[in-house]
Amino acid sequence: MFISIAHASADAAAATGSTGGMLTSNLLMILLMVVMFYLLLIRPQQRRFKEHRDMLDALKKGDKVLTAGGLIGAVDSIDTANGEVVVDLGNGLKVTALRSTIQTRIDPKPANDTVKK
Repeated sequence: MFISIAHASADAAAATGSTGGMLTSNLLMILLMVVMFYLLLIRPQQRRFKEHRDMLDALKKGDKVLTAGGLIGAVDSIDTANGEVVVDLGNGLKVTALRSTIQTRIDPKPANDTVKK
């Protein structure tokens, strides 16, 4: 009986001595997860945000745009002081929208892009 108690206390002492190694491996795993989270989620979102901001800064009169509300029209004028864009929807209908609601600039593409030989 005394021998089993001695073995139990020796095992407990050995377990507490090895927790330092477990602590560093746990911290290393947490650090690795934070780095992966940054590389897979935060960094791509920042890149998309920068591309959208650059697209908004490059808008000019006549660009065909798509708004967040689903309206497609041409930029008529841009008021950078108030952050507004006047979008011409056609037939003389003009709508004022915030620059931030412009989702994308639509580049005109030919309907038939195949090359004839």
